[in-house]
Amino acid sequence: MPGDHRVNERIRVETVRLIDHEGNQRGVTTSKEALALARSLDLDLVEIAPTAQPPVCRIMDYGKFKFDEAQKAKESRRKTQNVGVKEMKYRPKIGPGDFDTKTRLVEKFLTEGHKVKVTIMFRGRESAHPELGKKILDRLVERLADVAKVESAAKLDGRNMIMVLGPDKKSKPKADAVKEQTAVPTETAPTVLVTETQEESNNAKDED
Repeated sequence: MPGDHRVNERIRVETVRLIDHEGNQRGVTTSKEALALARSLDLDLVEIAPTAQPPVCRIMDYGKFKFDEAQKAKESRRKTQNVGVKEMKYRPKIGPGDFDTKTRLVEKFLTEGHKVKVTIMFRGRESAHPELGKKILDRLVERLADVAKVESAAKLDGRNMIMVLGPDKKSKPKADAVKEQTAVPTETAPTVLVTETQEESNNAKDED
């Protein structure tokens, strides 16, 4: 973390292993000489490996270093907060339209990097037929085979049946391969047109 480093006069050891502002190893030198060099460059001497023998110090712009580290930490927190677990609820007797709508949302969550907790909600006598919920989940897994992987298999939890899906990153190359295959027929079309044009030209000469 930016605030954990000892800087400039706070470095109390007598000798340090120095890395200059260009990343070059300067070897072992006294901390006073290292600090003097940093000051002459209008930069800071920063202890980056305090447990080494001797400690490793680097000449840098410490203010810029702290800013960059803070930005990295902020971005890391943002990604952690944005990517989480979403939930989608289905009924055992869900209609085709509702199934398609909910499944598109599940696919959207997965492609954004989220995990999705899929819950089948049983009501009344429906709980006596868990196979109906399993059938819905099997349809869902089949529909999302290109973008999802099952991280937690279907299991009963009280009156609900729960399954967890995660994004399947390995599926993207497969999708790209399919696109390439579907693009091949369109490339052959111009060749057919050229052949027909040549035949028409030959027929025209025979008529002359």
